Amino acid sequence: MNAFPLGLFASAFALGFFIAMPVGPISLLILRRTVAGGVAVGIATGLGAATADTLYALLAAFGLSAVTALLVEQAALLGLAGGLMLVWLGIGGFRAAGRRAALPAAAGDGGAPVRGILPAFVSAVGLTLTNPLTVVSFAGAFAGIGLAAAGGMAAAAATVAGLGLGSATWQLTIVAVAGGARRVLAPPVLAAIDRLSGLVLVAFGGLALWNAWAMFGSR
Repeated sequence: MNAFPLGLFASAFALGFFIAMPVGPISLLILRRTVAGGVAVGIATGLGAATADTLYALLAAFGLSAVTALLVEQAALLGLAGGLMLVWLGIGGFRAAGRRAALPAAAGDGGAPVRGILPAFVSAVGLTLTNPLTVVSFAGAFAGIGLAAAGGMAAAAATVAGLGLGSATWQLTIVAVAGGARRVLAPPVLAAIDRLSGLVLVAFGGLALWNAWAMFGSR
């Protein structure tokens, strides 16, 4: 029986952590949802994003080329869906900001009641999956950390598990920071965070729509 490839797992964990780290629409969405809806909603969103990363890691590690090719072929359509979702979520940020700013200082943390934990998870999975080129980058990165050389089911499983846990660790770090800020910041400050994150989400959505349009035009 082969030993668990701990070194490969650790490399994949670091890869998942650092790939998730750059500020992007998913990070901003986790931040906004934690501030506006509470830690439970933030955790659901973060785990949804990590789940999608794990699914794409699964495709890359186990060489499911037919599925990968289909997803990449539909990249423009998925990008269109993702862009529209980001714009919708960004507009929602502006609306939430107005409600938060109207709350009195005595209203505690000023957040809306936790609601829609399952929809928060599902929407984060869906939004993260709208970038199928992720699986291509994962395949290249896995080759770099030695998955191909290691070979075998255990190596692939360790790589997928490591990347998924690394991604989840970073997403939950965002939740922890945002949750701490939510407890100490006044409602007007939280409203400003909602407005700013909403604006940036709309900008990311517009960029995604532009890229999707360019891909449609190049066909």
